[in-house]
Amino acid sequence: MSKGANIDLPGPSTATGPVTVALSWIDPSGAGEADVSVLLVGESGKVGGDADFVFYNQPATADESVRLLGKTPTATGSEDRILVDLGALRPDVHRVVVAASRYAGATFGALDDLRLTVSGGAGDALLAFDIGDADRETAFIFGELYRRGGGWKFRAVGQGYESGLAGLASDFGINVDDGDEGTDEGTGGAPAEAVGAPVGPAPPEDARPKRVRTAKRKTTVRKAAKVDLAEHPSWQHARLFPVTGLRNDQERETRATATLLAVMAQVPEFGRRLTARFNAPAGTIQTFAETSFKHGDGKVRPDGVLRVARAGRIWTALIETKTGGNPLKADQVAAYLEVAARQGYETVITLSNDLALDNEHPLNVDKRLLRKVALRHLSWAEVAHEAEMLCLHDGVANPVHAWLLGELLHYLRQDNAGCQGFRDMGAAWVPVRNAVTAGTLRLGDRRAMQVAESWEKLVRQLCLRLGGRTGLAIAPVLRRRRDGDASVRRLQTVTSLVESGRMSAEIRVPNAGGPVLLEADLRTGQIETTVEIPAAARARPLTRVQWLLRQLAGAPPELRVEALAPGQKTGPCDLLKNLVSEPGLLVPGDARQIGAFRLTLATGLGTKRGTEEAGFVRSVDTAMDRFHQEILQVLKLDSAPAEGRSGGGQGSGV
Repeated sequence: MSKGANIDLPGPSTATGPVTVALSWIDPSGAGEADVSVLLVGESGKVGGDADFVFYNQPATADESVRLLGKTPTATGSEDRILVDLGALRPDVHRVVVAASRYAGATFGALDDLRLTVSGGAGDALLAFDIGDADRETAFIFGELYRRGGGWKFRAVGQGYESGLAGLASDFGINVDDGDEGTDEGTGGAPAEAVGAPVGPAPPEDARPKRVRTAKRKTTVRKAAKVDLAEHPSWQHARLFPVTGLRNDQERETRATATLLAVMAQVPEFGRRLTARFNAPAGTIQTFAETSFKHGDGKVRPDGVLRVARAGRIWTALIETKTGGNPLKADQVAAYLEVAARQGYETVITLSNDLALDNEHPLNVDKRLLRKVALRHLSWAEVAHEAEMLCLHDGVANPVHAWLLGELLHYLRQDNAGCQGFRDMGAAWVPVRNAVTAGTLRLGDRRAMQVAESWEKLVRQLCLRLGGRTGLAIAPVLRRRRDGDASVRRLQTVTSLVESGRMSAEIRVPNAGGPVLLEADLRTGQIETTVEIPAAARARPLTRVQWLLRQLAGAPPELRVEALAPGQKTGPCDLLKNLVSEPGLLVPGDARQIGAFRLTLATGLGTKRGTEEAGFVRSVDTAMDRFHQEILQVLKLDSAPAEGRSGGGQGSGV
């Protein structure tokens, strides 16, 4: 679509069912994310009340007709998603305005590839709107859904405000309090083994602030007291979902399915986050395990059934689960699609340790089976990510629910449960690694393309795991629009393997100063993690070096530090252990100022394909964890960074 254009939402279901609106962009500077917001506007052009403003401090309407689903990693970096249940909106809501805002002086003109997409209940793309003229705006209206003749249309707006989120909200009748807000401590206890206590209940109506705070609310979750009354270190705490006694794959799949479905039905926030991924309406969730359906001359038995009831209508999905390294079976999934179509079910959901890339299902099935039923995929890593975000960062309303989520997370992390996510580079890994070492790998090798796809899945899961642990929006970074094409990305990885024996990925970590470059060098057997940070604004180059070394006092001595003058791709470089006694080694000999520092940490690369101690997947996880804990978390960037950056960049993305 072009700016100012409008279009009818295609398909009869969009007038009464949910649609997903996704906003995406690429942040080449790594300066910070943007946050989405939604305004429910009446015929007057104003909101009915402050409750009609959905944003980071108020992520859903009271009736759940609109809910922010949060940021998720995608092929092009990340996207922020919003679920809008058009059929559940109040009759007095005439327009649904979709916007986003930035903070700390960042503008939308500094972002690349601004894009809005709308998808239907089956995940099918309905429309897309690209924005190329953003400039100094700190708040931006991407578009709006509006009623017309009993249906809904979409208008591509593409206009913004230099006054930020507060200015946008005020324009639509929101009472804004733009002051700082203190930290909200979670209230209420949780059992001792819960991962965290939930955020407390809302205060009485007369105690709530009368103005909407656009300053970000920082919600902290109080950790449970660690009291251990065991008489011996070998004693294990009793768990709600034990992994003991699991003897085979069938038992693992049965218990994993029942555990997940039970928690989804009992913890509303968790169930809602997962069902919203499949465009299910907000409503009462009920789940069923080991259901049986007639199919041909026999019966089929999906692992579960998921049903959501709202306003007299029921949304239903069949679930097929795999654990460990067990692959999904195309014929089995095809049978479930046929049963779902015959029963009038909306969706078939597959759940395994594999990841779906670019919204493409891991299986190739007959497209004719998808005419009436949607086929969607979920990874166990994504399940754990959502549980961790709620348990450790966002909080839930009930202390018992927090404990249930903690028990689910404990179960998913156990090796015997078989739910750890992507853990194996596949059968092509060893032959490709050997070919790289021997120098015989060539373009066109199908096995190399398989390794490139596995590498992309590994990086995607790495972002999910770090994001769940930190509560940050961590995602792969791509610098060119064509990188959104999966075949182009993987060909770039294969080309790099052939030419240099390396696979690389850039990962955006908020507040890290710049993207983290992750490189696996199959020839040297090393994994390198690199970040480029701006130098502090100090008068002399030596004081800039000393500023950095003070922060890196506890960093690994083998850390490689490079000083970059503005406009230069390389500069003086040495190991941290040598710089401690001679910081002047980093001072440029031509008396030029230091604009940035490049920090690189090398870790040994495992040669086996899986997650055993000597495995490649384990070594990549270890390298990134080590860099994050020992480097990124200890760095405190200067509030007034030095003028000029090196401009050298860190290579291409995944």
